[in-house]
Amino acid sequence: MTITATSLPTSEEQDGTVKYARVGSLELEAGGFLPDVVLAYETWGKLNADASNAVLVEHALTGSTHVARGASDEEGWWEQLVGPGATIDTNRFFVISINIVGGCYGSTGPSSQAPDGKPWGSRFPLVTLRDSTVAEARLADALGIRQWHAVLGGSMGGARALEWAVTFPDRVERCAVISVGAYSTAEQIAFAQAQTLAIRQDPNFNNGDYYHGPAPETGLALARRIAHITYRSALELDLRFGREAQPQEKPLAAAVLGERGRYQVESYLDHQGTKLVRRFDANSYIAITEALMSHDVRRGRGPLKEALSRAAAQFFVAAVNSDRLYFPAQSHELAEALPGDVPVHIIEAPIGHDGFLTEIGQLAGQLGAAFFAEDLSRS
Repeated sequence: MTITATSLPTSEEQDGTVKYARVGSLELEAGGFLPDVVLAYETWGKLNADASNAVLVEHALTGSTHVARGASDEEGWWEQLVGPGATIDTNRFFVISINIVGGCYGSTGPSSQAPDGKPWGSRFPLVTLRDSTVAEARLADALGIRQWHAVLGGSMGGARALEWAVTFPDRVERCAVISVGAYSTAEQIAFAQAQTLAIRQDPNFNNGDYYHGPAPETGLALARRIAHITYRSALELDLRFGREAQPQEKPLAAAVLGERGRYQVESYLDHQGTKLVRRFDANSYIAITEALMSHDVRRGRGPLKEALSRAAAQFFVAAVNSDRLYFPAQSHELAEALPGDVPVHIIEAPIGHDGFLTEIGQLAGQLGAAFFAEDLSRS
């Protein structure tokens, strides 16, 4: 198989800019097939001579590959962790982030052109996290990376990192799994199904074939509202909004139900829905959400301890203390099942699940000492 990259990283000027690689066809775990997969990715820093300084940072559900600024003016989503002089020092390490298969930030997804020249739409197959790992391994091959110094991520990114360590144990030296467990629970699948159903029931969804007409923006915005409630803690919502009305609106002053004003928390959720609609494809939201539903490192590998015994990496596990989507108990279950004595590091944050983004700096010292200290780099 020939793997081609349309733009391979050659200089620091390319840091934080999107590149593309064709990684061939994919026979998918659930039975589907993609004939010509393109992966979009960004890089920071330089790969050293023996490719031993490569670090893979996996994005979360609706995240992009833009982990840090680099040559771009756009702020990255893990600026606290990645960049020149940061914990993952891009003066020492070659960092890469890859848009997941099924996404809408450049990798092959439902909005991509199928072989017949039309968008995949309703024909896009189910892609699991394990499938995406296989595709990413091909890109690593194309870049000359046989083994990652570290693979890490939060939320769905953490699930992808864990899958890397178990699927390709000889290719991952260190693995950080943050704010996610070893598998998606029934409750997490239930929340996810409510989100995908919100999109599918939008009158404009058209079974996923909406690309030449109005998009299912109402359904996508509703899906984001449902998700965002799980990303934030009850305490954070109470402290931030309480029962206050949105300015110039009166929730308790309306002759009929349809005319009442909003509470501030309702306005906040409306805002989150509108923001996502501007930057994300509804079919990709479904595809990636269902990929996350598929997350189960045990599948086909036996009980949890047996499945994890395949991994050879050094692990770093962390949780947000107020997370009500991926409860800290799941991180503890994962850590206890991993080989060796693996502690669970705690991010103290009242915000909830999103603390893995906003408060990741709390882990900088611990993660740096474990994975990125000077004496660990062979560059």
